[in-house]
Amino acid sequence: MDSDRSQTHKEALEQFVLLWGEMASAWGINRTMAQIHALLYAEADPLDTDAIMKQLDISRGNANMNLRNLLQWQLIHKVHFKGSRKDYYTAEKEVWNIVATIIRERQQREVAPIRQNLNECLQLFEEKEELSPEEQDFRERIENFTEFLEMFERFTEALLPYINKRNLKFLKQLVKLAEMKHTITGSDSSSSETD
Repeated sequence: MDSDRSQTHKEALEQFVLLWGEMASAWGINRTMAQIHALLYAEADPLDTDAIMKQLDISRGNANMNLRNLLQWQLIHKVHFKGSRKDYYTAEKEVWNIVATIIRERQQREVAPIRQNLNECLQLFEEKEELSPEEQDFRERIENFTEFLEMFERFTEALLPYINKRNLKFLKQLVKLAEMKHTITGSDSSSSETD
């Protein structure tokens, strides 16, 4: 199959897989997991573990571990072919579903645990009868951070249905609203940049 491809197709596929791997840290996943996802996303037909290992030059253990993680994230799906004992994999091809999954997973794996740990820090202050001014100031800073994370989670939860429904019109309006921040705040953009 690979030999039937043009040089352009091969180069574009290689560049796409490398780019996805570079973006891995922004997703909160490792490079190999991102590259496997990119390869499966780019391929029209499902691939088995051997083909993934060969294409990305990775070990079976590395491939299996990252395939399990991608299955848990629901970014890929297992496919079975009649008469074959091998497992084949294909990626979710709908970009909207991919974005929604990544947002949801990052919130559950990163934002929610941080907020929970911060609440536990605040609980330490609750148990003390009287706080020093320094302790009160520190507690307030933790509360501010916790409030921000709660607001971020609420924003994400409110946004996800529009992503799931592929409501591009609403999302474009939301972006326009954010871009018009100087109109909303009553200040010009140069002063709000420094705030």
